[in-house]
Amino acid sequence: MNIIGKYRWLIITIICLCSLSNVYAANTIPVPSIQIGIAQTDDPQQVSVLLQIIALLTIIALAPSLLILVTSFVRVAASLSFLRQAMGTHSMPPNQIIVGLALFLTFYIMMPVWEKVNNNALQPYLREELSTEVAIAKAMDPIREFMFSQTRKKELGLFLKMSNHNKPFNKADVPTMVLIPAFVISELKTAFIIGFFIYVPFLVIDMVVASVLLSMGMMMLPPVMVSLPFKLMLFVLVDGWSLIAQSLVDSFVTH
Repeated sequence: MNIIGKYRWLIITIICLCSLSNVYAANTIPVPSIQIGIAQTDDPQQVSVLLQIIALLTIIALAPSLLILVTSFVRVAASLSFLRQAMGTHSMPPNQIIVGLALFLTFYIMMPVWEKVNNNALQPYLREELSTEVAIAKAMDPIREFMFSQTRKKELGLFLKMSNHNKPFNKADVPTMVLIPAFVISELKTAFIIGFFIYVPFLVIDMVVASVLLSMGMMMLPPVMVSLPFKLMLFVLVDGWSLIAQSLVDSFVTH
């Protein structure tokens, strides 16, 4: 009797759990069944809708890469990376800050283009004044115009030749799939030119510091370690970040 009294709360708990399990077993919650398969259909419209959904999902997955490749992001991000390497601060600022600053500068540079896309394509499409195909074509016109203004003829001719495309009579005859890689190559070339001009003043400081250390006989002291404070001081004195940001924006506005 003492043993039963000692463990009566355990026995009551077990009985309650058993009764609750019987109640849940009696009132089973239905779980929906989801099936994915391929079935035959006699309606071509259903197949067309399915293909449109697949194409839309593919575009959504590739949208970030496409937006990067058709905007000023390539030049801005590459130039900021060259700046960090030239200063010798390999991890400062961090990659997140470099990418974030490049994105904000890209939004600022591309704002006139996005306004044209919004006014000419997006708003009429939302008002159901344009079909999907026409809206996409009108949205691409300002973007193509921007890419043409920044693309060199040499790179454009190179990709036209590789695609075995006939010589275009005007800009409308140039396919977008040819224009995009030509634009990216031109942006990388421009970014490398900007990187050269960024490297020159910092390289001069490194050479001066190395010569001074060598003349003083301090051959065991790394010149990069000594020149880094001088490069940071020079960059701050000339207000380097504002100068770089303004120069990158002006490199697009002047075209």
